[in-house]
Amino acid sequence: MIRIMSLLTLALLSATALGQSRQIPASDTEGPVLLINATIHPVTAEPLESGWMAFENGRITLIGRGDRPSIDGAEIIDLEGRHVYPGLVAADSILGLVETGMAEVTHDHDEQGSFTPEARAVVALNPDSDLIPVTRASGILTALVVPDGGRLPGQAAVIHLDGWDWEDLAVTPSAAIVIEWPSMDRPSFGTRASDDGKAATKQLDTLNDYLDEAEAYLAACDADNTLTPDSRAESLRPALAGEQPVLIKASTAGQIATAVAWAKMRGLDPIILGGEEADEVASLLVEEDVPVIVRGVHRYPRSRSRNPDEPHALPARLRDKGVRFCIAPRDRPAHLRNLPHHAATAVANGLTPKEGLRAITIDAAEIIGVGETLGSLEPGKSATFIVTTGDPLQIRTEVEQAWIDGRPIDLSTRHTQLRDKYRRKYVEG
Repeated sequence: MIRIMSLLTLALLSATALGQSRQIPASDTEGPVLLINATIHPVTAEPLESGWMAFENGRITLIGRGDRPSIDGAEIIDLEGRHVYPGLVAADSILGLVETGMAEVTHDHDEQGSFTPEARAVVALNPDSDLIPVTRASGILTALVVPDGGRLPGQAAVIHLDGWDWEDLAVTPSAAIVIEWPSMDRPSFGTRASDDGKAATKQLDTLNDYLDEAEAYLAACDADNTLTPDSRAESLRPALAGEQPVLIKASTAGQIATAVAWAKMRGLDPIILGGEEADEVASLLVEEDVPVIVRGVHRYPRSRSRNPDEPHALPARLRDKGVRFCIAPRDRPAHLRNLPHHAATAVANGLTPKEGLRAITIDAAEIIGVGETLGSLEPGKSATFIVTTGDPLQIRTEVEQAWIDGRPIDLSTRHTQLRDKYRRKYVEG
């Protein structure tokens, strides 16, 4: 028995060690920094060839082209013709909540119970996750972390991909309340449509009852300050007041239509996450000004009768119909790094290169609520950017440098460390 317990303890410690990056978070720079001799891609404006960009105290101060400005005490970095883009934004992830699917001890994305709105994904983040450096090596420097499980699993958070602890990582600790929408219009395997419809109605009634009780409790607390606040009800206060968005996971046209109608009826501010059939209810989304986070372009169609390239062309169809959207990866958790490839596939199927880039930078940042500081290169915004050898949507482009809030980021990963190790043996040795 002692030997078995020792083996179990060793297994748990080994699994935990899988998620421990040895990288040291970046330190603040001292004084202003001026990047010169680069092509600057603001995203919200045309590229600036022979451009330069200055930043200080984590914020962009100047940006332009041609003759560089004279800035007292500035560190000048010659980029030798490289390209500068804003850091890419992943608008859906479980980064830092799951390390590997095969080790359950590294799973921290799913709370017990169906209604846990007080559960904050941000406090469960593992800042030492090995997946964080792997993800940012592809240019992704900001992510929305979304909890799973239950009808109302908790609060999503926007994070930067560098920091000592969750407080360092957090950009918006509570960015949205997450709702898993009931299946509305397709029967599950082995069931009748009427049975699934009754189940969905019951689930929706339960959700409405929960929110009604929360609203009643909050109203009672506001009227009588001697009542003991309830953490679950309080966590819903901003969303119920329309001051915080609700992130509704919905895929089919029926789910999306009912979710939008329900949210607007309750005075909520919805964002659709998933949206595989969002183009079929585009008029409703445009009328209600509801954005869609297209979760994954690299996937199969929802049925055999649909065109194989339908998922790839979904962003272009949404654009044609006037729906606000961004692109998020479907590959979770280890392959969040594929985000640029999802955008590139959308470009190959109807989006322009500029639209594809916007879909994973400024459009994504605006939809998840951080567009005022992230997603583009403009004076006053965060100096969160990447330096590349070319277009980040091209598979051969390399990300050579990354900066988050004006701090230079270590782009080494376990992959590069193993590459260098075996290069010494088989190439240099």
